[in-house]
Amino acid sequence: MSDIGSGDEGINSQKYHGQGMDAGGNNFDSGQQPQEQELATKMLQIQSKRFYLDVKQNRRGRFIKVAEIDDRTGYVRIGADGRRSQIFLAMSTAAEFRDHLSSFSDFYSSLGPPNPDNVPDDGKLKSEMMLKDNRRYYLDLKENSRGRFLRVSQTITRGGPRSQIALPAQGMIEFRDALTDLLDDFGTDDGGFKGELPEGRHLRVDNKNFYFDIGQNNRGIYMKVSEKVKSNFRTAITVPEKCWTRFRDILADYCDKMCRAHQQNAENHQGGPIPGGSGVRGGPSQPAPSSSDIDTFSCNVPNRI
Repeated sequence: MSDIGSGDEGINSQKYHGQGMDAGGNNFDSGQQPQEQELATKMLQIQSKRFYLDVKQNRRGRFIKVAEIDDRTGYVRIGADGRRSQIFLAMSTAAEFRDHLSSFSDFYSSLGPPNPDNVPDDGKLKSEMMLKDNRRYYLDLKENSRGRFLRVSQTITRGGPRSQIALPAQGMIEFRDALTDLLDDFGTDDGGFKGELPEGRHLRVDNKNFYFDIGQNNRGIYMKVSEKVKSNFRTAITVPEKCWTRFRDILADYCDKMCRAHQQNAENHQGGPIPGGSGVRGGPSQPAPSSSDIDTFSCNVPNRI
């Protein structure tokens, strides 16, 4: 699912200043339909760090955004390397993270006082990894000269910037309890479309075969339109559901224009209007496919758009 927001919106810098904007940067006062809706929020002050946990919902489903705020500016903290101190968790991933927080807290409680002479070279005391769709989350309990903390890093498998938060070890239980409250209220279901998708279709025109297949992944619902050009090879385009209507309108516009162009061309050759020349959309040289040309077809679809 999509889980999740893109990671590049400046939401909290706006929201935490109370400027009436949602996570997508939409101004509620303007009457614009928001792309993301905020359902609940919690604020935690853990030592010198301030965290916001926001439950959000968009067309892909529900998720939780965790952001560390810079008290000096009120904006999402940005590290020296340019990384934002924020992560996005699908509801099911948030539940898994909550369980890891319990085990990390138990491990932390079993440790003795910090000993600078007995710290691993990389500072890691315990590590775990979570995987959700195309996102990986690395949980590392670490120790340095300032103390012990849990670093949670989020990466995208296809590349892109890494984002992370650093949670003081003493606050793991408080953080877990806040997550638990949100999950109790909103559940662990990521949401998104769960109905039955339409079956694929096949269109044959002369010696060409076109296939229309509907699929779904963490980014949403899409249509894959492919042409079989060799015995075992297809070329394809993928169209997200959100632009199907616009895609259809553009095709319809071209059909209308070509219909008029074919009529005009025929009139020019015959020296006058063609009786009943409105014709069939697509022009006289493009007869509509018969019912035998179109049948039901299903095939494997890719896991990403």
